[in-house]
Order: sequence, then structure tokens, then C-alpha cells
Amino acid sequence: MRDIYCSFISIMQKLINVMAVGSFLVSASIVAAGTYVYLEKDNIIESVKENIAGEIQDIVGDSLVNGLNSGVPEVPGVESGGTSIPSLPF
Repeated sequence: MRDIYCSFISIMQKLINVMAVGSFLVSASIVAAGTYVYLEKDNIIESVKENIAGEIQDIVGDSLVNGLNSGVPEVPGVESGGTSIPSLPF
């Protein structure tokens, strides 16, 4: 009976040690990630600002072009290749 108890204690001790090492690794990775974000926050913010500004420029530019083109009425009888200018009779 004593051998079963000792082997159970040994297995439990190994399991607790593995859990302790895993907990340490998780805590260390959280601290490392937080430190990286804190040190690089200015670069991250500038990168996000540039990306947002570029997207807004694309959206506004496309909206303006589409808005201007949609407001121009089609002239009936005019080909898309252009027309000649009529000459004056005198």
C-alpha cells in the first residue's frame, strides 16, 4: 500500500512541477508582449494613422470621382469619341 501512495505522490509532484513551469512561461510571455507594445507604441500608433489616412484618401477619392461622373448627364447623339465643332457661316 505504501508503494502505491509513494508512486501517486511522485506523479502528482511531477504534474505540479509541469504546471508551475507552464504558468511561469505564460506569465513571462505576457510580460514580454506588454513590454514590447509599451516600447513600440509610438511606432504602432503612427503606422495605424498612416493606414487609416491612406484608406480615407482612397474612399474620398473614389467617392468624388464617382459622384462627379454620376452628376454629368449623357448628351443624346454624341459619340464617346468626341464631335467636331460646327463652323460659322461667315
